[in-house]
Amino acid sequence: MPELNPAQTSAASIQPAIPATVWMLGIVSLLMDVSSEMINALLPLYLAGGIGASALGIGFIEGLSVAVATATKFLSGVLSDIGGRAKPLAVLGYGLGALSRLIFPWAVSLDQIVLAKAMDRIGKGIRGAPRDAIVAAVSPPEIRGASFGLRKSLDTLGGFIGPLVAIGAMILLAGDIPSVFWLAAIPAGLCMVVLVLFVKEPAGRHPIPRGSFRLAEAFRLNRAVWAVIGLASIIMLARFSEAFVLLKALEAGFMPAWVPLSLVIMHAAYGLTAFPVGRLSDRIGTYGLLLWSLGFLIAAHLMLAFAATVWAYVLGTVLWGLHMGFSQGLLGAMIAKATPDVLKGSAFGTFNLVTGAVVLAGNTLAGWLWHSAGSATPFLVGAGLSIVAMIGIASGPCRSSRG
Repeated sequence: MPELNPAQTSAASIQPAIPATVWMLGIVSLLMDVSSEMINALLPLYLAGGIGASALGIGFIEGLSVAVATATKFLSGVLSDIGGRAKPLAVLGYGLGALSRLIFPWAVSLDQIVLAKAMDRIGKGIRGAPRDAIVAAVSPPEIRGASFGLRKSLDTLGGFIGPLVAIGAMILLAGDIPSVFWLAAIPAGLCMVVLVLFVKEPAGRHPIPRGSFRLAEAFRLNRAVWAVIGLASIIMLARFSEAFVLLKALEAGFMPAWVPLSLVIMHAAYGLTAFPVGRLSDRIGTYGLLLWSLGFLIAAHLMLAFAATVWAYVLGTVLWGLHMGFSQGLLGAMIAKATPDVLKGSAFGTFNLVTGAVVLAGNTLAGWLWHSAGSATPFLVGAGLSIVAMIGIASGPCRSSRG
């Protein structure tokens, strides 16, 4: 047998570096998430205390925000495939999110909050699929899980920093929530600078020929894509908005100014696991990791349902963050692997559309259960749905799926 060249053997064993575009998109996500979490960490308290909204109302607002976003997520993905360009849609989406930051500080009624949330969610809906399509387009298949995991980790680092900034601002500004909302506009503006100047449109992506694309084609994805979408829908139904986790903090003994600390803890667990889990999925596949994610979610639901102390609540938020880290990046990598290049935007758009509708139902249900049966009930129901999701994954077609 001919001897292998050591240099060739070494080169073959080295994975490609994560592209600079993925890093830049991660920084964009980080900055926007700092801004978002500065608002999201305080918005449930502002709605309940400053405006007088009920838990049912908060659940409806969270669900409505998702409903507005789902209509745009699908269309933005389709448009990025038709035009062959994803960056302009990403700029539009992040730009709307940045503009919404100028409405939150002025809002003194529920309808004004709904307007600001709608603009923010429309922006999120527009940018999500094109951004993920860019990540998929520039990432070699052998490191796709790592690329999606890195972007998620940087995004989650923003979710870690944002609540810390909100806590510091609440202390310095004597609990003035609208002033904290004003500060949230700064990282959103920086996000736009990085996106416009430093994110490059991937080369080699061609538009669908004019006249050859029909809207129905976007739904004609292969069975592997629909299997991932179905799997994600089960998981999303079991996990409702973090707004209810924040409301639970007050019952566990947190002072209002320190409630954002729960998001810091959650996003620390999320951010520290998303990237290594993404790398691990490139080697061993996603099946076992997704089952672990649901195990963490079941434990988080049960812990939060009965959390009567700060430490029990903190453990519940850590478990919730571990669930996010073990699931979010994997689903994006699975969609990217199962979809042909020409329909990647449509696949991510359809993924977001379907899972968004599921989240709308889950949030509304959680708000109604909290309002009518007490704060523990949504978490207990979530634990039951997580068990159903685990059984569905174990018996479904994704067992051999690789990231």
